[in-house]
Amino acid sequence: MFKSNGEYFSSTRIAFIAMFSTLAGVLYAFNFAIPTVFPSWLELQFSDIPALIGTFSLGPVSGVIITVVKILIKLLIKSTSTVFVGELADLLIGCAFVVPAGLIYKYHRSFKGALVGMLVGTAASITLSMLFNWLVLVPFYVQLFFGGSWNPILGIMSGIFPSCTRDNFYVLYIFCSVLPFNAIRCAAAVAVSAPLYKRISVLIRKVNLKLAPKNSQAEGETATVRMAKSDVIAISLAAAAVALLVLFALLRYFVF
Repeated sequence: MFKSNGEYFSSTRIAFIAMFSTLAGVLYAFNFAIPTVFPSWLELQFSDIPALIGTFSLGPVSGVIITVVKILIKLLIKSTSTVFVGELADLLIGCAFVVPAGLIYKYHRSFKGALVGMLVGTAASITLSMLFNWLVLVPFYVQLFFGGSWNPILGIMSGIFPSCTRDNFYVLYIFCSVLPFNAIRCAAAVAVSAPLYKRISVLIRKVNLKLAPKNSQAEGETATVRMAKSDVIAISLAAAAVALLVLFALLRYFVF
């Protein structure tokens, strides 16, 4: 896991957070459905891959930031079709995936620790997705898009599960759609991240060491002050960028 020689949010860390966030945001915007296997509103995307690699390389806090910013980037590209409820679900489910993985790896920095972290994160993400669909998303969509009528959503589900009724809807949807869908999503992220995260962490560490000022011990305090000032500027610019992303995402939905 990357460790900065200066403050936590060093210029190098912020630059890599921005890189991972941008890649994750683009991948998040370009999602696709598998209508013959899952309901059309369950869209597969691979934004968890850069978020997970970024978490292992930079830490769980950075992983949360990457997850937040990727959603803001997607909102700028495509806006929202769910009044932000779908994006909120993806934020919580994404954080449930990367945070446990990052925390476990932080204290057990080995391939075994990473693997255990990814498995725990997968379990947490799948569990939260099942609960959120059951308690929030489905009731919300039925009320907002179908005026409280279950017929349209049952019609969509019957194309996959002909025996689907109002009585067995949640059993079929949660356990036969949401669970395997999110298992595939997490498995894809694990399969790609597992062989890559260590190499990228080493690369980030090398870049950080190369950019770190090489001063003598006598000049250490001056270098620390200089680094702190540059970090404050970098953090301020990053915070301003996130604020602008939020503003433009809201304007895109409410105005354009």
